[in-house]
Amino acid sequence: MASILEMLMNEIQPPLQTSGGKVTVVGVGQVGMACAFSLLTQHICSELALVDVMADKLRGEMMDLQHGLTFLRNVKIEASTDFSVTAGSRVCIVTAGARQREGESRLSLVQRNVDIFKGIIPNLVKHSPNCILLVVSNPVDVLTYVAWKLSGLPKHRVIGSGTNLDSARFRFHLSQKLNVAPSSTHGWIIGEHGDSSVPVWSGVNIAGVRLRDLNPLVGTPEDPDKYNEMHKEVVNSAYEVIKLKGYTSWAIGTSCAILTRSILTNQRSVYAVSTCVQNYHGVDKDVFLSLPVVLGENGVTHVIKQTLTDAEKNQLQNSANTLWDVQAGIQF
Repeated sequence: MASILEMLMNEIQPPLQTSGGKVTVVGVGQVGMACAFSLLTQHICSELALVDVMADKLRGEMMDLQHGLTFLRNVKIEASTDFSVTAGSRVCIVTAGARQREGESRLSLVQRNVDIFKGIIPNLVKHSPNCILLVVSNPVDVLTYVAWKLSGLPKHRVIGSGTNLDSARFRFHLSQKLNVAPSSTHGWIIGEHGDSSVPVWSGVNIAGVRLRDLNPLVGTPEDPDKYNEMHKEVVNSAYEVIKLKGYTSWAIGTSCAILTRSILTNQRSVYAVSTCVQNYHGVDKDVFLSLPVVLGENGVTHVIKQTLTDAEKNQLQNSANTLWDVQAGIQF
């Protein structure tokens, strides 16, 4: 008979003994600097390398961070347009990429970012062959697949920030409606980091009490309490923030810092990140989507076997098919 551990999760790979705390951030735009700032203020890394093509901005951001080290733990901060500065990194966070132009198709944007990644990913792996890649650039799920293809690394060492932030937004909205702290609400958004993401209403709970046991209609269009509108708010959150301030930064930066901490300290915490989902929940395509995973010193060690409803499985499979269609047009 299988043990509870075996029934709960699928093992991806055994742990790897490593040491050190160097992190690289590629791209010093709003998101990249929010990642760097979060890493420093949360005392997560011992060395930080910044890489970008804009030499002046790069040096300015490096100096600005260095001048605040008196108020933080001492961290070695370096910056260069040359990828040699990244050598020996445990985690490489990739935030660089092209923005969508007006009237541009999604596939065209993906191809432009693929071409950018061709100059980034091989250079990171060249200087840090044992690193774990954390992709943040959008569309994150497709670009995580691209990073895996370009890197030659095993799948468990290439992850995307995925729906970790979507799940946090979901928990925030739940906390507002139920008047408890976000950390005390438990719910997951899985699938694509985007419009086809899947809210797992069947598992939403507070202290183990499932909301669907109290109201079987929760999260459905027939729900009198309108909980189903929360997912729309989650999907629209980024658009709303961008409309109001021009970009998103702090929440995704904090999200990436937390993921990095789990890797560097072998915390083995469970987060929803973009990983290869082939053969999970009926997905037969070789695509990267978000599922809850155990994140440790060598990346993804296990994928949690969530109990999904048929409707949730269908949504996840549709999400996979959507991404597969985009991937089919990529030219490497």
